[in-house]
Amino acid sequence: MRSTCLVAALAGLAYAAPKPTPQFINFEEFDSAEVPEVTGPAPGAVSEPVAYSEPVAKAEAAAEVTEELSSSEKRSLVARGVNDPCSPQPEGYGPKPAEDTAAAFLAFDTFSDMANNAPTPQGYALSFSNKQASVSLNSYLGLYTLKTYDTIKCQQLCDAANLCSGFNIYYERNPTLAPAEACPKPSSLTNIKCTLWGSPVTPESAKNKGQYRRDFQVVIAGSNGYTKNNPPEAQPGFTGPVALGGAINAPNSYIGQKYFAGVYDAGLCAGACQANTAYNRRHPRADGTYDACNFYNVYLLSKNNEPVGTYCSLYTKAWEKKYSTNFGQYRGSDYYSVSSSYAYTLAPLDPGRI
Repeated sequence: MRSTCLVAALAGLAYAAPKPTPQFINFEEFDSAEVPEVTGPAPGAVSEPVAYSEPVAKAEAAAEVTEELSSSEKRSLVARGVNDPCSPQPEGYGPKPAEDTAAAFLAFDTFSDMANNAPTPQGYALSFSNKQASVSLNSYLGLYTLKTYDTIKCQQLCDAANLCSGFNIYYERNPTLAPAEACPKPSSLTNIKCTLWGSPVTPESAKNKGQYRRDFQVVIAGSNGYTKNNPPEAQPGFTGPVALGGAINAPNSYIGQKYFAGVYDAGLCAGACQANTAYNRRHPRADGTYDACNFYNVYLLSKNNEPVGTYCSLYTKAWEKKYSTNFGQYRGSDYYSVSSSYAYTLAPLDPGRI
């Protein structure tokens, strides 16, 4: 069971008033969060449609908060399958160097030329260019294989996917057959891959340099990353989002936090805020009052500039941008930074009284 600091009191205990505690990152909450197992496409995959559902994720976030307060169990993850041995792989549409080796693939000028000259789509910023590694993050949404190195097509796929905040387009050296004992080192083909992410992509997140599949070496070239400039979506029952400088550090009314590893999704915090209020309303103080979550601050938490998840801070009252003074902190030699920080206010406000 995970620990939580989401409410001022649990069932059967006396309520305490919200404390003016500095709203630093709660690393106990961070360490206890369930981290998604999937951080990118499966080896050999050429298509993995986006399966993330905002309504489902929001409902699960609310249920998780309620379950934590009621000592319930975690969600489970589903494992993926693999290719049959020596099965033919889908046709690749990318160019190939004359020499069929990983070294020749990495040195092929066509890949770097395409990456360096690719247009940056409107509404996006170039995060990195022409790397020999693809993005690996726990905010993975899905994979598409393209017929051409087309950043605009990849951008359109990102825009069509809910909560897509960035994309990575790259060339990947893949085998023509699924490597196995009977075919350990088949000839190669080139796939042009477009992966979608539920968080910004950064140079530090491009760390997947490939792998061996039996004796066949998968490598990556011409890898470009792009991040969307848009704010998160509006949430039903709340006004916002209102852009902040850093994270809120308020003098009072702070009632706790929740962290969700993976996709950056403001709806997760809305679900946590509403579940927190619902629990408190069911367990009021003796005078009929309870702590209502009327305001939340959502931001993207990154470790050493690599996005890791959604952080939510909950309050009984709204706060102005001038209180958003927490930009991050060190934990040992690792720096945890705050970005994409936004505020949402409940409408109408909950008076916190039965």
